[in-house]
Amino acid sequence: MKKSMLVFDPDANQLTGPTGVLPVESTDELARRFLMIVEGQCLHASVADTARKYGCCRQRYYQILATFKQGGLAALQPQKTGPKSNYRRTDQAVKQVLRHRFLDSEASPSVIAQKLCQTQFPISQRSVNRIIAEYGLQKKTLRPQSQKPAPVAAGAKLRQSATPQARRSRQPGAGSPPTAGR
Repeated sequence: MKKSMLVFDPDANQLTGPTGVLPVESTDELARRFLMIVEGQCLHASVADTARKYGCCRQRYYQILATFKQGGLAALQPQKTGPKSNYRRTDQAVKQVLRHRFLDSEASPSVIAQKLCQTQFPISQRSVNRIIAEYGLQKKTLRPQSQKPAPVAAGAKLRQSATPQARRSRQPGAGSPPTAGR
């Protein structure tokens, strides 16, 4: 009886079996994780070698295996990393920022952040800026407009005062008379 063997080549991104080849997209992380588990659990390969082959360590291999056992194939889908909620900009912290903003509309975000840090709300100045912008409470600053005459009117006066002789001398090649001998 002939022993059938499946082999996945991560460099070529293909699964090779006794009767053919199955290509796997290099961006398909779900398939790569599943193939790693299949190879590590079903093909009698060393877990450390299998994990290294797929670019992870033994500990990550066992994390992926436990995830698969708990949730099946759908659980192997890569998840978003990082915080899942605003742990600094909590509802209570947002209420306190708004409260301070309404109590003293002239207070800068750095002053509000400092007051909140003193009252057991660890929040940064940037987070205070984001809250203020989110609720549209930032100050609008108007820039003073200079009292200059309109540039169109000034250009029109210059065009009217220029003589036709002055306009001709500005044309290219009209600066000096032609020289004899050329």
